[in-house]
Amino acid sequence: MHGELPPGQPLTLRGIGAEYSVSMTPAREAVRRLVAEGALTLSASGRVATPDLSNERIEELAALRALIEVELSSRALPRAHLALIDRLQAINTTIGEMVDRHDAVGYIRTNLEFHRTLYLRAQAPAMLAMAETVWLQLGPTMAKLYGRVRRREAPHYHRHIIAALKAGDEPGLRLAVRSDVTQGLRMLVT
Repeated sequence: MHGELPPGQPLTLRGIGAEYSVSMTPAREAVRRLVAEGALTLSASGRVATPDLSNERIEELAALRALIEVELSSRALPRAHLALIDRLQAINTTIGEMVDRHDAVGYIRTNLEFHRTLYLRAQAPAMLAMAETVWLQLGPTMAKLYGRVRRREAPHYHRHIIAALKAGDEPGLRLAVRSDVTQGLRMLVT
């Protein structure tokens, strides 16, 4: 989910078990679940790898993010209080620090924390779970995107999201979230 593995990275049960200090059985169960959620691929020959997404799949996942996350943000708006806005501003500052350090994994992790913090206020656990499944599938691709974009600052749409929350501006919030979750992924589609 955080882009720690590049797209197409092959994995072995033995390697997963060693990395997380677990036996083959929990490693196998974790791989099964991650394959079912689309976070890993399993070939006919049994090869396990991180997904290397096609342009069509990236577009599909970007569309899902635009639908689900816009709805989550809209549902969170009535519950957005000053403490939430302050927390989002602090997370956005941390995102800027990750950009300054050229830390792709840290950037992806704090960017998802920004979105998850907002979406938790929606009190819509089924929708949040769906969003997290999409993030899980996009993790390796997000790392690839980060390497291509070469960010110099935190995403400017985050400032628009925070401003819309402060103003209670639902149309502005919906537009800012939609733009934020789709603009980067569009850069990957060639």
